[in-house]
Amino acid sequence: MTEQQDDTVDMGPSRRSFMALTALAAAVPTLMGGATAAGAASSGSDRSGSELKAGAGKAAFTPSAAILPLDKFTSVHDDLHARVLLLESAGQRIALVVLDLTSVSAEAIGLIRTAVTEATGVTAADVMVTVTHCFSAPHVAASTSSASAAAYVRNIVAATKSAAEDAAGVLRSARIGYGDGRADVNVNRNVSTADGWWLGVNEQLPSGKGVYVARIDDLDGNPLALLTNYNVQSCVMQDSVMADGNLPITADLAGAAVTHVEEAYPDAVGFWLVGACGDQFPGLRAKRYTIDKDGHWTYAVDLKGAGFALLETQGERLGNEVVRVSETITRYASGSRAPVRLVTDSVTTTQITGPGASAPVKTATFTPGGSAEVPLWVFRVGDIAFAGVSPELSTSTARAIREASPFTGTFVMSMFEGGAKNMPDRWNYEHFTYEALDGFYIEGTAEKVAARIERTVKSLK
Repeated sequence: MTEQQDDTVDMGPSRRSFMALTALAAAVPTLMGGATAAGAASSGSDRSGSELKAGAGKAAFTPSAAILPLDKFTSVHDDLHARVLLLESAGQRIALVVLDLTSVSAEAIGLIRTAVTEATGVTAADVMVTVTHCFSAPHVAASTSSASAAAYVRNIVAATKSAAEDAAGVLRSARIGYGDGRADVNVNRNVSTADGWWLGVNEQLPSGKGVYVARIDDLDGNPLALLTNYNVQSCVMQDSVMADGNLPITADLAGAAVTHVEEAYPDAVGFWLVGACGDQFPGLRAKRYTIDKDGHWTYAVDLKGAGFALLETQGERLGNEVVRVSETITRYASGSRAPVRLVTDSVTTTQITGPGASAPVKTATFTPGGSAEVPLWVFRVGDIAFAGVSPELSTSTARAIREASPFTGTFVMSMFEGGAKNMPDRWNYEHFTYEALDGFYIEGTAEKVAARIERTVKSLK
């Protein structure tokens, strides 16, 4: 069912360009009709007869050797997965699809929604699709671009449908709990160089270290799903070429962390929900930027295969913290105390054209263009709020949303609906950072989107 929200706000091609175009193409047709809410227990926790049900499934879609090389990737280190979470209350269902990808095309999203609907009965508008923002997986190109690209899309859709069928097959009465911890794995990537702000490691700038965990159990206390929200890009192995010349596919940091969680809970499915990743790198990367004392930068140091030790170590640290937090959760909501409700909305803003993020600069001109939609997804499960957007958020934006939330726990997520380019906060625009140079939205959009999300989150309480 739907309900309208009328308070619209008018805010006056590389790897990133691909993300911007596919996200806008996927989001605008479904969201231009205005905000919608799909909710069980729309009257809140007082609705009688409501019952939280949950089911989760996963399936691999790793490219086979027959379709490699694909997007420059030539080998496979570990599998890529589609994971699907079904949530139901008072007869209404929503689905969350999480893919081990950097981004995903509008074409694939449409096919995924159809597949999930066929497998679960969830209406297309209530199927959310997001990615882990893994930079060690091939991009999803149009099926018409090559036979390998078409096969890759088919693999992703088939795996998602299989995971959705598994989730529907184990759907059962459930309870949900929340906890949070801390892991020092991420770092702010904005670094001042002789040529302007660029990429690297900056311990002095903001870097939210919170590890946010939602645990969903059956009513006997057996874990069904563990959801993790953390601010970092999964790019430990990005651009790292092995000694034999291969560029390997891996689910990277998100995959390593979730694998650790799933090893601890073999009957549960782990979900990585990427947070404010626009200004956050893993602290340790296989191929990294270096800056000398005079501010000169390079992007040349590559540990190659040894980099996987960094990946496993950081993934284990994150996974350990998720498991530790999970084991401390003692308060759960179920039945009428765990309403499920989804609101979709969009904010109209202005797109911009800048110089591009090929090198640092000390000044830049951003030229306003046409209008653009920033799609929003906000859903509630029990006393936990989940807020997702397509663009990559800055740390300050995510912090503002979380601090304003009236819920016990709040997940703030980037890369919904396939992902989009950066949505920098004012600080990044003022300093002409990579995030600003790579941005797509006019200055001030991040702050206005945060305000809209804050109001929407509060409306669900």
